[in-house]
Amino acid sequence: MIHNKIAFYKFHGAGNDFIMINLFGCKINLKASDIAHLCDRHLGIGADGLITIEPFQDVDFRMIYYNSDGFEGSMCGNGGRSAAAFAFFEKITGAKSEFLAFDGVHQSFVKQTDEQLFDVEITMKNVENWELADQSLIVNTGSPHYVLKTDKLSDFDVYSNGKRIRYDERFGPKGINVNFMELIGDQIHLRTYERGVENETLSCGTGVTAAAIAASLWYNKDEVCITTKGGVLKVSLTKSKHGFKDIVLKGPVEMVFKGEIDLK
Repeated sequence: MIHNKIAFYKFHGAGNDFIMINLFGCKINLKASDIAHLCDRHLGIGADGLITIEPFQDVDFRMIYYNSDGFEGSMCGNGGRSAAAFAFFEKITGAKSEFLAFDGVHQSFVKQTDEQLFDVEITMKNVENWELADQSLIVNTGSPHYVLKTDKLSDFDVYSNGKRIRYDERFGPKGINVNFMELIGDQIHLRTYERGVENETLSCGTGVTAAAIAASLWYNKDEVCITTKGGVLKVSLTKSKHGFKDIVLKGPVEMVFKGEIDLK
């Protein structure tokens, strides 16, 4: 059955917010313009992106992530954590699940801490290639990321500097996500400009994962807490001669509200 009235939930993972749609048992037609409208913070629901979950063979569900520009994006770490919490909330899965995303299969574990609050961890793809310099790292953690060491991060112009790097011709027509990282004492702080959103987001899961890899390469850390504007995320990983494996992204997820909206 095809519906024009969409039932949705709003979730966020450490401030990275998503419109969540359950496609188990129903089908909807969403054009890029529809998704962009729904994600618009003035004219629609408002979100960094839209996520659908649907049945898929050999896994508990398939997650499809769309950026707020309306087009399908690459892997979204906080989106994956939110999708796992949403599938658990909708009783599609138990606490443990396995799901397919843009970059392959991920495992997740969800612990409900309150009626609308969850602690969620997901496995991330192994990383075998990167470009490291004294001040920067380029790495793909399911999405391509540029990590730059930064001073005075709290006052840094993330939008202008992030946009300039994101559209740099060396990163090709698809561009890159840009992360600005500062080590304050023993604590890592991170701010991210996300392509597709084309602005700073309160946190970014694949960006936090990229920063954790940078912390391992620069500071020899194998488990880090990374403070973003939206909250604290944790990453554990194992460095081997082939790269990084056993990467796990952990952090909070919240169900904010539910509703229905008509597509025009």
